[in-house]
Amino acid sequence: MDRPPGLCYRSGTMALRIETFSGSALSPMLPALSRLRMAVFRAWPYLYEGDPAAEEDYLADFVRAPSAGLVVAFDGGDPVGCSTCVALAEEDAGLTGPFATIGVDPSRVFYFGESVLLPAYRGQGVGVAFFAAREAHARAVSDCDYAAFCAVVRPDDHPVRPPGHVPLDAFWRRRGFTPYPGLMCHMMWREVGMADEIDHTLSFWIKSLHGKPLP
Repeated sequence: MDRPPGLCYRSGTMALRIETFSGSALSPMLPALSRLRMAVFRAWPYLYEGDPAAEEDYLADFVRAPSAGLVVAFDGGDPVGCSTCVALAEEDAGLTGPFATIGVDPSRVFYFGESVLLPAYRGQGVGVAFFAAREAHARAVSDCDYAAFCAVVRPDDHPVRPPGHVPLDAFWRRRGFTPYPGLMCHMMWREVGMADEIDHTLSFWIKSLHGKPLP
């Protein structure tokens, strides 16, 4: 299917421009996504120690993936948040494998990757717009039955868990997603202050895009 032109939104409470990029328009935006990823993911719950070389390798996949979409929030001309999506079938076995094991064809799933937003812009509708823009992109470039994303699993007694931290579960449920705690994948990254990468478990959340029953 043909990719749509960029889709523009406006936050209900801020003068932000939120636009979806795809195809060749993705490339100029990738450095901004890299900077935002490394800044935002250093914090709980990902504790990611950014590596510019690893970021370059990771982001190159979006240029190669025909279905990829990148949603960017701008304050004036400055990117302050980014969110990604891509057909799951264009991802590697680490992400497609869990779905195959429960009998879901990965080609029927659109994968929602990261959503990163600078702290000053949170709580003002940008996250809602990110989900809406990614769902619009998924419907425009595919006929996938489901949207899915995964979130890192952290124990309640983790030593650096911030006091009073409230998980985003309620927000994700309001977006129509259902948790699948038994459907998990694994990713390696280096946490802040660590010398080596370690394994992390992430669990999936799934939403029906066109009314098909959830698996």
